Amino acid sequence: MEKNSFWVKYQFTIILLLIMLISTIFVIGSGNTNMEGAPELSVAMIIIMAIVGTVSGLLGGWIGTGGCSVMLPVLHFWLGFSAPIAVGTTLFAVIFTAVSGGYGHFKQKNLDKRVTLWMGGAGIIGVILGSWLFTFLSDQSELLGFIIGLVFLWPSFRMIWEGIKGLKKSVSAKASTQVQDNSIKGHPANLSIFGAIVGTLTGLVGLGGGYALVPGLIYLFGAPVYITMGTSLAVMIPMAAVGGVIKFAQGYVFISAALVLASGTIIGAQIGAATIKKFRPNTLKLIFGIYFLYVAIKYLGNFIGFHVW
Repeated sequence: MEKNSFWVKYQFTIILLLIMLISTIFVIGSGNTNMEGAPELSVAMIIIMAIVGTVSGLLGGWIGTGGCSVMLPVLHFWLGFSAPIAVGTTLFAVIFTAVSGGYGHFKQKNLDKRVTLWMGGAGIIGVILGSWLFTFLSDQSELLGFIIGLVFLWPSFRMIWEGIKGLKKSVSAKASTQVQDNSIKGHPANLSIFGAIVGTLTGLVGLGGGYALVPGLIYLFGAPVYITMGTSLAVMIPMAAVGGVIKFAQGYVFISAALVLASGTIIGAQIGAATIKKFRPNTLKLIFGIYFLYVAIKYLGNFIGFHVW
């Protein structure tokens, strides 16, 4: 009975993971282990990227993001990917993370379909615009890094503030009074504008959008926290899919690396969801907020010629 329950609960994730693993083996077996602007995909590199993907998935499971904010700087600063290839590879990988997490929340009815349609649809338009703007920056890695650094400042300040002040507790308390409400308020025009802005940033800097969608839905639209997590991942699916496919067509995705990362994030996301209650959310937000601030300073420092280790 327990085995059957496990299969029923995780069958979609297991099937998706098997597809990812088979695809990864096929692509790597076909000799796709090199790409200009990225390191060679050796056995050691495959293991490292699988670990990076798993850690990124854990972050997504713990604080409700797609994991791009971990993968992108690690690929660029520590694994030797050029900024454009890091952006494209990360965005392609997060497609599968969002699909896995979004499907789980859909089964549990932890998302608002109306908001998903409005924000997701507008987000696609934003992604197309952001991907077009990306073509002008793809050969200007330092300027692209500067923009990424600016984007990282928002989640870093937000997480540090919430970690120190304990705002997460008050938000959770507020959400508990809305537990019977499974919808998110907001005029379609406002939802669309916000979705388009996040989509543009997704296409431009390769971050899935969870860093902006989660706080935006909570603080701008008064969404219950448990509905926010599912809706955020659901909105990320079309944005990441369109953005990832465009980046692939533009030649900025190291497909083998992306598949390895994606496989790791799928595993990590499930572990994160299963262990989230073992950690204090404020502590996690403070730790990752400091990390994001470090990443932002590193990107911005490189642009002005001040290199941070």
